[in-house]
Amino acid sequence: MKITVRAVGKIRPPFSEAEAHYLKMLRSKQSLEVVEAKDDAALIRRIDRESHLVALDIGGEEMTSEGWAAWLDRRRRAGRKVEILIGGPEGLPAAERQAAQEKLALGPQTMAHQLARVVLLEQIFRASKILARENYHL
Repeated sequence: MKITVRAVGKIRPPFSEAEAHYLKMLRSKQSLEVVEAKDDAALIRRIDRESHLVALDIGGEEMTSEGWAAWLDRRRRAGRKVEILIGGPEGLPAAERQAAQEKLALGPQTMAHQLARVVLLEQIFRASKILARENYHL
């Protein structure tokens, strides 16, 4: 099962270094790529509607690390590609939030959309480690 994170905007330092770190650590754990879009319209055009579509949204389900592991395990068992959408500074367009099969939140706080990318990758990495029964406290 492959995860594609589709995000509005180009990641910049210091977030780019953290993103690269988690992408490197994920290589052996989970097939995952990050695809950047210039704006909302470009993000929407590139969505694979056959995938399980997930919107990162402040109103979405919040999970513990174990919850993320259970979520990842369900997605892997389902065998469908997963696309996780991260909007720009204004969030995702309403139509895309509504089209998503799931809405997930990284917590109730507001954070920079570039930071959200890093936090999402960290949670997927941590979930992968939990599922592999490896120590995940870094």
